[in-house]
Amino acid sequence: MTTTPPAERGVAGIGKRSYVRQMFTAIAPRYDLLNHVLSLNVDRGWRRSAVQCLRWDLTPGGRYLDLCAGTLDLAVELERQGGFTGTVVGADFVVPMLRLGRQKARGIRAVGADALDLPFPDRTFDGCMIAFGIRNLEDVGAGLAEIARILRPGARLVILEFSLPSRWPVRPLYAFYFRHVLPRIGRLVSKHTSAYTYLPDSVSAFPEPAALVASIAAHGFATVRHVPLTFGVASLYHGIRA
Repeated sequence: MTTTPPAERGVAGIGKRSYVRQMFTAIAPRYDLLNHVLSLNVDRGWRRSAVQCLRWDLTPGGRYLDLCAGTLDLAVELERQGGFTGTVVGADFVVPMLRLGRQKARGIRAVGADALDLPFPDRTFDGCMIAFGIRNLEDVGAGLAEIARILRPGARLVILEFSLPSRWPVRPLYAFYFRHVLPRIGRLVSKHTSAYTYLPDSVSAFPEPAALVASIAAHGFATVRHVPLTFGVASLYHGIRA
């Protein structure tokens, strides 16, 4: 018989959308610090890879969306690229995260919005990025459909998300860190009892890369690819709006 992890029981108790909003509101002040500490600063390189994968250079004056933008790290990375002359919009339904992110770059438009019901017309954007957010959606398929709606044909979607390494000995070593070390550090620094237990629980419950690639393709994207990063600790997914 399987048991539901404590963090997942908490999510089930109030609904995933409400839990995620409350959790990220609570940890917002320490979110950036914990990202860098818990990833040993590797997360900065992952974001650079995501921005490069967006191929913004093909439309440097375009309009781009950073979805589930949090504190706008990904949007800032794009805005600071040499030769980029376009517009970056950061959207998230956790407004306190966006407020903190606005301190990094005033040129980015921050919009409080739910990824499942975006306040943008069809075919608004030339590209969309989402870092460590697709896993938190209450309905991943609905989120992908909404992204497809607001992208122009030929626009690129880039998803950066945590994943689980598949090779020995990386997998057991990382599993120990992810299940035992990371939650303790997260609780100590963030003062939140379940946020950094929810993280490994949600990654473990998230679809395998092949399944996510298939789902992205089924929701209107062509040439979908999966690229493992750092031994498979994180993954890049990208596709082109058909």
